[in-house]
Amino acid sequence: MANTFLNLVLLIILHSSMATFSLKSTTLLTDQSALLAFKDHISHDPENVLATNWSVSVPVCNWFGVSCGSKHRRVTALNLSGLGLVGTLPPHLGNLSFLSILSISDNSFHGTLPVQLSNLLRLKHLTFGNNSFSGAIPSWLGSLTRLRKLILYKNSFQGVIPPSLGNLSKLEMLGLEENQIIEYIDFSVNNLTGYIPTEMLDHLPNLKVLYLSGNKLSGRVPANLLKCKELQVLSIAYNQLEGNLLGEIGNLSMLQALLIDHNHFEGEIPKQIGNLTLLRYFGCSHNNHTGTIPHQIGNLKSLEVLLVGANNFVGHIPPAIFNSSTLSLIGLNLNQLTGRLPSTMGLWLPNLEGLYLSVNHLMDSFPMSISNASKLTLLDISNNYFSGSISDDLGNLRNLKKLNMEDNNLTSLGMSFLSSLTNCRGLEYLSFDSNPLISGELPGLLGNLSDSLRIFYAFGCSISGTIPSELGNLSSLISVHLAGNKLTGSIPTTIGRLKELQGLSLQDNNLEGSIPFELCRLNKLAFLSLTNNKLSGPIPACLGNLISLRNLILGSNMFSSSIPSTFTSLTDLLILNLSSNSLSGPLPIAFGKWKVLISMDLSNNQFSSDIPTVVADLKDLTYFSLSNNRITGPIPESFGEMLSLEFLDLSRNNLSGEIPKSLEKLRYLKHFNVSFNRLEGKIPEGGSFGSYSMESFKGNKALCGAPRLHVRSCKTKPLRNSKARTKLILYVALPIASALLVVAIIIIILRGRRRKDKLPTQEDLLPLGTWKRISYQELLRATDGFSQSKLLGSGSYGSVYHGTLSDGITFAVKVFKLELEGAFKSFDVECEVLRNIRHRNLIKVISSCSNDSDFKALVLEFIPNGSLDKWLYSNNHFLDILQRLNIMIDIASALEYLHHGNETPIVHCDLKPSNVLLDEDMVAHLSDFGIAKLLCNEDSMIQTMTMATVGYMAPEYGIDGIVSTKGDVYSFGILLMETVASKKPTDEMFAGERSLKSWVKESISTPLDQVVDMNLISANGRERSAANDCALSILQVGLDCSAELPDERNDMKEIVTKLKKIKMKFLKDRY
Repeated sequence: MANTFLNLVLLIILHSSMATFSLKSTTLLTDQSALLAFKDHISHDPENVLATNWSVSVPVCNWFGVSCGSKHRRVTALNLSGLGLVGTLPPHLGNLSFLSILSISDNSFHGTLPVQLSNLLRLKHLTFGNNSFSGAIPSWLGSLTRLRKLILYKNSFQGVIPPSLGNLSKLEMLGLEENQIIEYIDFSVNNLTGYIPTEMLDHLPNLKVLYLSGNKLSGRVPANLLKCKELQVLSIAYNQLEGNLLGEIGNLSMLQALLIDHNHFEGEIPKQIGNLTLLRYFGCSHNNHTGTIPHQIGNLKSLEVLLVGANNFVGHIPPAIFNSSTLSLIGLNLNQLTGRLPSTMGLWLPNLEGLYLSVNHLMDSFPMSISNASKLTLLDISNNYFSGSISDDLGNLRNLKKLNMEDNNLTSLGMSFLSSLTNCRGLEYLSFDSNPLISGELPGLLGNLSDSLRIFYAFGCSISGTIPSELGNLSSLISVHLAGNKLTGSIPTTIGRLKELQGLSLQDNNLEGSIPFELCRLNKLAFLSLTNNKLSGPIPACLGNLISLRNLILGSNMFSSSIPSTFTSLTDLLILNLSSNSLSGPLPIAFGKWKVLISMDLSNNQFSSDIPTVVADLKDLTYFSLSNNRITGPIPESFGEMLSLEFLDLSRNNLSGEIPKSLEKLRYLKHFNVSFNRLEGKIPEGGSFGSYSMESFKGNKALCGAPRLHVRSCKTKPLRNSKARTKLILYVALPIASALLVVAIIIIILRGRRRKDKLPTQEDLLPLGTWKRISYQELLRATDGFSQSKLLGSGSYGSVYHGTLSDGITFAVKVFKLELEGAFKSFDVECEVLRNIRHRNLIKVISSCSNDSDFKALVLEFIPNGSLDKWLYSNNHFLDILQRLNIMIDIASALEYLHHGNETPIVHCDLKPSNVLLDEDMVAHLSDFGIAKLLCNEDSMIQTMTMATVGYMAPEYGIDGIVSTKGDVYSFGILLMETVASKKPTDEMFAGERSLKSWVKESISTPLDQVVDMNLISANGRERSAANDCALSILQVGLDCSAELPDERNDMKEIVTKLKKIKMKFLKDRY
């Protein structure tokens, strides 16, 4: 009996031990299984950490980034931060039930956070910062009550901040002392919407830092924010918040930074702000604040940055502001401030680096005590009513980089202040435009200014004398604006030394002599305006070598010659004004070369010839004047194809014939004048002709039309005999009968084809037109055996070569790398897509060459000007703002056609600058359809495993492989921003926390030269303002296109319309 009992005890012990061992094995396998599932969801592991270390042959607790507890031997920590991993989080992670630390920040994880993570009730640290997670911030995070650290910044979360986060009473954030409540919240630069949750703030009495900037939060700032007595930083800028700034804000005595700029706040700044004695940064710019700037701000003895610009503040600037020795930046610009500045304003600003007072109503003299602010680098007092003399003491500001004094009433006897500015050796920007009381001559010491000077503007200052030759010493100049003065003498030849010069404006002076040939050395010159001077002689033919020229304005001089034939090389010309000279000869037949021209004024000369019909090739022309010349012949019928025309003046010539009825199609034509010619026949009545007055047609005795135009009535001649009726019947009936016969034949042919069941061969897939078939041997000869010298570029599935056939025809051939997986499919996809589409902005296929599985190639039209990528990132190429906009309109039109112009929508899937090709007329063509997708009629989206280019992919494409037309829209938005900013989304500056999209979003309301390619906005006056507005509008469209949710993106039809409106506004504003 005893033995039996002993055996039973031993059996129970053994069974218990085995059960314990079995349970332990099972739980270890659970952790291992969860981590292997995590590994399977990693699509890219650049360091091969997981691939080489996470193996079933190695104990789980020895895996890289994995830590286990000593007691239970379960996984307690997973730290994979900063490894560059790409992937999603699987729900299996919720099985790591002993996990207390989960840190995967600084990677590229995307998708939503799986709800199964809410099972990790032991979690203390959850660090997901700087990834690409999307969707809503989960409310279940509030159930992880042991959390001490929660990092979610720099992602793409959307929706509201869940009030349940207020339940996390042990939260520390950023590794502060344990067992304290939350001190730091950073949800900046996401897409959060809705109100700031009041419930969350009720439980945060020790909150020190709150970052909510760069979202889409709306509503008012909750009053219970005032309960956060320990708050040091409040950053809610770049949202859509509204209401008044709470007066009780002054009770937050620990506040050091208050950033509320770029919202919709209104009302006055409360006086209690003066109680924030620790405040170092205050920014409320770009709101709708009113009233005066409270003088209590002068009490803030720690203040370093004060930015209150772009509001509606009135009254005087509190003098006490200028007594704050800690201030480094003051921005009061773009308000309605009045009065005088204190004479001592510069005495107590030893740390001041930037002072912005522009666009206000400030008056009297500008205090030259500012010269004591020795650290000052940026001084902008433009667009005010300052008067008095410009002090020579400005030269004491040795660190000055930008000085803008334009649009005031300043004086300077002898322009002596220029001498003092030679001490400012870092000066880059100098403008004293539109100060009409400045007089005197430009001194020769102008050439002693800083070698770094890039901008020199002195428009409308009554400057007399000659342009000093020493101007040619300033080798860094990119823009010189001396228009609207009283300059005399000739244009100095030394200007030819300014190799970086892009803009030269000397119009509205009294300059004489000829255009020096040395100007033809300025290979980067894009803007040249010499209009309204006394220049004479022939227009130098060598100007035609300046292929970078966009604006050539030489009107109102005494030039005599014909238009140089070399001007046909100026294929990027946008504006040509040669009006009011003594130019003669025929109009150039090569008009059609200027394909991007938008304004051409040749009026008031002595040109004599017919109007070349090729002028109709100028599809973008909006302004065209030939008035007061000796033009003969008819008005070309092809004018009706110039659909962008808004202004057409052909008056005071010798034109004959009828006014073409085709002009009725010009719906934007607002000004039309053909008066004083020899025109005859009926005046058209359709289109815009109903709005023209008699002034448009007078002086043409043979014209007839409506009585309101004061011309004779048109008489209709009746048919007088049967012969006429017979002719009418023949003219009408025979064409109708012929048309019916042709239709019948087509129907018979189509029915016959439908009966055939034969599948198309490879040759059938591509329309060859009149092209002969091209054999492999011909391709081999034409490309020198596919030599490297003929290589145009390489892609994922093939290489593109340039070739020339024996008959001299050039082409491009894409040879597929059949050894690569997916190359066969890529070839088939391109054939399937390209065989059914035709559009001026899509690459055209000429033929194909296929030899079963050995060789496959597509023969394409050759696009000579290369890719948009080359033009954006090459020092030898330049695209101005209008060219870039035209290219974007071209690509948008191509995408609109792909998405909406076919029975089966086509998604390109790989939109990027290298796939945008530019022809000889800089018309854009979309290419490379190797991973394109055709959507069935019943599908608005499909899924794919084929990945597009990183940086351009829509979030839903990269996460779930979802392909839809809205994915192309997202990529187009990125392309828009890249084209304006000349920054790749994969630029190293975006390798950390930033992306191109977030950078643009952050910077779009700052001075645009921080985000826009500075070459686009280097002009001055109306041109600069128009370029600024245009670039800003394009960037905004880019941000809208790249919305995180597909449903929030416009379709391409709407986008094309938006871009065309931007173009029309730009052209209107600019000219």
